Amino acid sequence: MGFFDRFRSRAEEAPLPGLAALLEARGLPSDLPGLAALAPGFEAHRKAEEREAWADAVAELHEQGLPLPEPWIDAQDHLLPELVPAWQAEREGRWSRGFIEGLSQRIRVGDRVMPAPWLKLWDQSAEDVLELALDHLRHRSEGGFERLPSGIYRGSWRDGLDAARLLLPELWHGVFKDQHPFLAIPAADTLVAAPQILLPKLIDEVGRSLKSGAKPLQLAVLERIGDKLMTARLQDPHPMSAPQKELKHLDLLEALRQQEQDLDPSLGLPATVSMVKTAQGKPLTMALWNEGAPVLMPETDLIAFSTADGEALGIFARQTLPRIHELKGEGVSIWGPRRVRYEGFPTAEQLARLECFATADQMKGLQTPAGARPGTSRPGPGAPFSSRGATPLPRHLQGAGLGVQDSE
Repeated sequence: MGFFDRFRSRAEEAPLPGLAALLEARGLPSDLPGLAALAPGFEAHRKAEEREAWADAVAELHEQGLPLPEPWIDAQDHLLPELVPAWQAEREGRWSRGFIEGLSQRIRVGDRVMPAPWLKLWDQSAEDVLELALDHLRHRSEGGFERLPSGIYRGSWRDGLDAARLLLPELWHGVFKDQHPFLAIPAADTLVAAPQILLPKLIDEVGRSLKSGAKPLQLAVLERIGDKLMTARLQDPHPMSAPQKELKHLDLLEALRQQEQDLDPSLGLPATVSMVKTAQGKPLTMALWNEGAPVLMPETDLIAFSTADGEALGIFARQTLPRIHELKGEGVSIWGPRRVRYEGFPTAEQLARLECFATADQMKGLQTPAGARPGTSRPGPGAPFSSRGATPLPRHLQGAGLGVQDSE
């Protein structure tokens, strides 16, 4: 048999699977809304594995209750990028990519956030779609920054995409070119910048955004070091280190509040988390662990313990909790900040092993309801803390009296 005879004797290639059959095999109807407009893209695939992957993308969207996209030729004109907290991107499960610590970039198509399966149905790469979205934002970014009376600068666009313009370094890289610049995006429609000397004014602007009731994006301020952008790491004795740490804690508290909505109630109760300040102005996060049901404990600076009837037992450094080796925590499977589930509750002897931050009496003072005299009422489990009537701290903690800054 000659060489060409072998080719002629081969069996004909198996026919490519049709869309209706692939959908039926996945338990899906063939009349899904929007499917007909996308069908030409499916037919263009000439390999069986590509058609299988296309049908898998349809099935994934259907399983998640998400719609099919409009065809690429129509969708490409409506792409825009956005920035969201990293925990939000993880929670919502759409296509996302990390930007810097605590922030993720996503793509919007009109009023919807793009799910990853849309890329397969469009036969487009994430890199190409993101670049096109960034190009659209560039075309909408005429103008720039305007100077506020405080001396800091604010983006003049005010179109709900100001924060996303951090993704376009050419717009902000030259601001305060010869100085150490800081930037902030407290809300999606706000991008503010300041040189280091005006950092207090920048943080004031973040506070004003927070008080305005705008949906927070990220409160912690950012800094540009060389060509890189990152969350500002201000260390003591920098005068703005405490305010920056407080803003970071507020970002964490917001993530924990949102996370509580998705925790499995059968696992236990999420610990109430608040932020307290020392008299020196250092902000600390604190979780309240009440005796009784299992607790879902986040990674805070402090843990305040109380009995089932709300009797204060003291406040201790969370990092010393491993000293109670009898308590075995188990990580909780959940998006966002880490939580550990504990079933037991420490005894008095076990609590004595921990590093004490405030005694039971001092904790009782902190739990006294605002406006009440110490000892006149007993707070229930999860009662908020107040600095009123607090018992003086011991000598080794002098100058570190607690006062509540924020609680939930």
